[in-house]
Parts: sequence; C-alpha cells; structure tokens
Amino acid sequence: MFEDSEHLLGALYYRGRSRGVPIPRIRKLETMVWEERWHPLRREWVIVSSHRNDRPWRGETVDEGRDTDVPYDADCYLCPRNVRISGKTNPDYRSVYVFDNDHPCVGPDSPAVPEPAPSVYQSRRADGMARVVCYTPRHDLTLAELPQPEIVRLLETFREQYLELGDRPEVRYVLAFENKGEVVGVSNPHPHAQIYATNFVFRTIETEIQASTEHLAEHGRPLFRDVIDAEESDGRRVVVQQGSALSFVPYFARYPYETYIAPRETHASVAEVSADELSDLAEVLRRTLVRMDNLWRMSFPYVMVLHQAPTDGARYDGFHFHIQVHPPLRKPGLLKYLGGPEIGAGNFLNDTAPEQKAAELRAVPETHYRAVRA
Repeated sequence: MFEDSEHLLGALYYRGRSRGVPIPRIRKLETMVWEERWHPLRREWVIVSSHRNDRPWRGETVDEGRDTDVPYDADCYLCPRNVRISGKTNPDYRSVYVFDNDHPCVGPDSPAVPEPAPSVYQSRRADGMARVVCYTPRHDLTLAELPQPEIVRLLETFREQYLELGDRPEVRYVLAFENKGEVVGVSNPHPHAQIYATNFVFRTIETEIQASTEHLAEHGRPLFRDVIDAEESDGRRVVVQQGSALSFVPYFARYPYETYIAPRETHASVAEVSADELSDLAEVLRRTLVRMDNLWRMSFPYVMVLHQAPTDGARYDGFHFHIQVHPPLRKPGLLKYLGGPEIGAGNFLNDTAPEQKAAELRAVPETHYRAVRA
C-alpha cells in the first residue's frame, strides 16, 4: 500500500506541475508527524509538525525562476571569454574553471585591524582566500544537468582546492558551497560554487566535530555512520543508493526537502575519498538533484554545502565528510520562511514530514525534464 501511495503521490506532483494545473491536497496519503526530533549533528531539537504544511496561506509567494536556454550570455561575468567586473578576462575554458573572487569576504589583502575592539568585543583581520568555481562553460546548464564524469571532475576540483588552500598556514577551514536560484539570492545564474578558506572554523562544523568526537569516544563508532545505518535500516527516507554512496532526507531534517549525500565509509574530507567512491558519490548527487528538479519541473533552488574537517593539522577521526542540500521551498512558489523559532530562538520548525518528502523525491523520474523536453 505504501508503494502505491508513494507512486501516486509522485504522479500527482509531476503531472500536475507539467500540465499547469493546481496540485491537489494530499493529506490522505500522508501519515501526520507531530513531534520533536533530536538533531545529533547540530545538538538541537527540531519540531516536526507536518499538518502545518496545509494551513491557509495568504502571505507572499515567490517567483520560482525561469530556465535559462542560452548557452552563452555576453553579459555574464562568468561565461568564457567575457570580462569580469575586475577588468580581468575569463579564458576560453572548457571544463571546471577556478579563479580568485573579485569581491572576496576574506583575503590576503584585507587590512589590519586599526585598533582594539572596545569592552567585551573582539575583532581581527579577515584573513584567508575566496574563490569562484565555474562548473561548466555552458550558461544554460545546472549541476543536475551535467553528465556524471563532469560532476566527478568538479568533486576532484573541490579536493584540489581543499588541499591547496588548506595547506596555507593562515587557513583553518575550507568551505565549498553553492547558492542556486533567485530565492536564495544568487548574484549570477551561471552554474558555479564558491570557496571560503578562512582563519576560523565555522560554528556548525565545530558543533559537528564536538558531537562526532564524543560519540566516537563513547560508542566506538562514527556518529554519521550510525545515522546512515539508521536511515538504511528504516528505508523510508532514503532517496538514492549507488554502490558506496547514498542520499537521504534525514530523520531530523529542518527544511522540507533537506537532503544529505554521503559516502558510506567515514572520511574526514573529500581528499580521502577513493576514485570509486567519488564516482558513486557523483552519480548519487546527480540523480538526487535531477529528482529535485523533476518534482515540480523547475530548476530547484538550494544551498549546497560540503561538510569537511578543518585543515588546522589536528586529527578528526570521527568526522564524516558529506554534502548537505538545503532547498528553501516547501511548496511551489512558497518558501520555508524563517520566523520566531528559527531566527529569534535558534530551533527549527519543519512543516513537513521527512518521510513524505523523501517519498515524493523517490516517486519522480530520474531523467531530467529538460532532457525529455529536448
């Protein structure tokens, strides 16, 4: 019965979206979840209240964005051969292209702090490096539309950048991430990621390190491996499985379609992942993102972040490299808005059930809708 409901649910979303008709209410297909769930990596409670997703909404809706059909844009700062705002010209690149960010948040040229901060405050120089990673010369493609070998090359590039930047004495952490879509504030639609190599470790990573280290000491097993075992044992939240890698909507998801992509084996960073594992990871990432796009037949917006160990020379045996994808939409055109519980009090309220969101993603095709259209 669950399989029938799951496939019917996917058909309702996929066909309704493709035909431009209203998506029907689906409460009868969903088992309501109304509880608090512990997020072991962030060490915080998440309130899951799936019945709230169908509450009446008279607030703001957002433009879901439009597919880009132009392979080259003469006005794009990231397309090959174009001049950027800095006056530098991009080469006629054919694959992944990396350059120093023209508007860095941290950098080797940042000025020294002129004077100490007053009272209990502190300040320091914004030292580090910031770079841009263009996925492809094609302006009209997204990560979900790239062939698997090109995604492998991208992950290899992230590995190279992690090793190169992490070897700088001032760098303690290398953060690779992608902001995709107008609703998350991306400044350029050309498919690209950013890298911040900073002289500090980001707070979320610090929390994950502490949780992972203490779990390993107490149980003798990596925390994230126990998360994977729990997800595979349950099965309802798993989205894609491929050899040594998998993706899943975690039990404790804060966003409706929040998804983790990870190798099964524990590695502190992408630098330790084998070639075979990287191949599987790239395929799982591709198939997962295609399912997101196919859900509502649109280029799904998200924030994607690579969670890796710091580069400060310490050992992080219990830390498990993985990729987190945080899509901000909970329905077509409707954001998961952050309000009082999230911004003001620091804990998330998820208006959907992770089990149901994973079922929706599993139920849609794995051939990208734009490829079918072409």
